[in-house]
Formats: sequence, structure tokens, C-alpha cells
Amino acid sequence: MGRRVLKPAEILNYTIAVAKDKADGGFKKLVILRFFAGAFIAFASEGSNMAAFNLLAEPATYGLGKALAGAIFGTGLMLVILAGGELFTGNTLILTAVLEKEVSWSKMLRNWAIVYGGNLLGSIFIAYLMVNSGLFSSGGDMLGAVTLRIATYKVNLGFAEGFYLGIMCNWLVCLAVWMSYGADGMAGKILAIFFPIWLFITSGFEHSVANMYYIPAGILAKTNPNFVMLAGLYDSELVHLSWVGFLINNLIPVTLGNIVGGGLFVGMSYWYVYRKA
Repeated sequence: MGRRVLKPAEILNYTIAVAKDKADGGFKKLVILRFFAGAFIAFASEGSNMAAFNLLAEPATYGLGKALAGAIFGTGLMLVILAGGELFTGNTLILTAVLEKEVSWSKMLRNWAIVYGGNLLGSIFIAYLMVNSGLFSSGGDMLGAVTLRIATYKVNLGFAEGFYLGIMCNWLVCLAVWMSYGADGMAGKILAIFFPIWLFITSGFEHSVANMYYIPAGILAKTNPNFVMLAGLYDSELVHLSWVGFLINNLIPVTLGNIVGGGLFVGMSYWYVYRKA
């Protein structure tokens, strides 16, 4: 029989123990697991786009498309948690161990830096494979066009918009991780992950690691003139779809929001409730 479902205060203890193990992880171990996590989230991103691109292409069915995409996207975090991976957004929960004085600030920041870079490499690798696989020509090139639209929307967000969308995203992602830590057995963990992730994608929130796939895929798709034509975008919108635009207009504000959403609203808040309040 599996262990019983943990209560919230017990989940905090488990989260701190996991955080200590993550912070102490060797570089070679993190190199592989960080790359895998980026690839897993990228697989979830491309798969959700493939399922929903026709719905996402039309305003009348856009919400339904987001709901369908969300139903598939949770597979990425399931693979990270159950198969093994180091995901930057989930690792914002290492802050619980820092507050508990079990992990130093420098060890947490080291983990974040190594994992963040590896997630980026894994995500871009899948984007490269997708572009060169020919799959973006699916649906009469509409998958490529929708991929381009998604990326262009993301790099045209304002700083505050990206930041706030990042907060709400990782608040839900880290709640999914938190509940999976407390769940009993693999089926329980899958259910704990599925619903918060479904909610975040359906809502349209911004996840830094997912964007490490979405935006590079759009940058690469931009080289295909048919995708650009079908996307129906203006030059003024496309001008920001570049590697610099990716970093400045999206990745920085969304990453900062993700840190606040996961680290403050989940990790720090539950640590305060069960340790100080």
C-alpha cells in the first residue's frame, strides 16, 4: 500500500526535504535533468498546439482551444515530477528550505541558474526538431501560422502584463507541484498536477519555460513566408519576434513573475503559515 495523503503542514516538511536534495544536486546530474525538463515542457507545448491550432486560429473558438490545449499541457509537468527532471518554475519552491535555513541563498541561486539554462537548451532543441520535422505544415500550414501568432503575442506583451501573467501562472504551477508532493501514489499525483495546469493554460497565463519553446519556435517559423502570410500579422508586430525581443520583452518579466508566484505566494506563504503564524 502507498503512503497516506499528507496534510499541508506535512507537505511543507516534504517540500523542504526535496528542496535540500535539489540544492545539493551535482552539476552532472543537473545537466541531464534540466535538459529533460525543458524538453518535457516543450513536448507539452507543441502537443497542445497540435491539438488545438484550428480552434486557436478563430476568435469564436479561441477559449475552447485554450481549454483543449490545457488538457494536454499538464503531461509536461507529469513527466518532470514522475519521470524525473529539474524545472526552474517548480524549483522556486527551494525558497522554503532557504527560509528554514536548511539551504543557503547561494545554493538556491546556483540551482536556479543551472536549471534555467538547461531548460532553455532542452526547449530550443525540441523547437529545432519541430521546425525541421515538417510538422508545422500540418493543417495546410496553419500549425506554423498559429505557432507564429502565439510567439508574436508573447513578445508584444508589456513588461507589467508579462510580470503579472507570470505570477498567476507559477502560483498555479507550484500549487500543482505542492499537491503532487502530498498525493498518494502515481494516479494521485497525476490528478493533483492535471487540474491546476489545465487552469493555467486555459486562463492564458505565462510560463517562462514553456515560452522557451513557444517563442523560439515562432522565431524559426518566421523564416517561412507562407506561415507569415497565413498568420496575418503586421510588420510592426513581427519586429519584436527576435532573440532580443524574446529575452527583453518576455523572458525577463515572465521569469520575475514566476519567481514571485511560486516563491512568494506558495513557498514563502505556506512556510509562514505553518512555521511562524
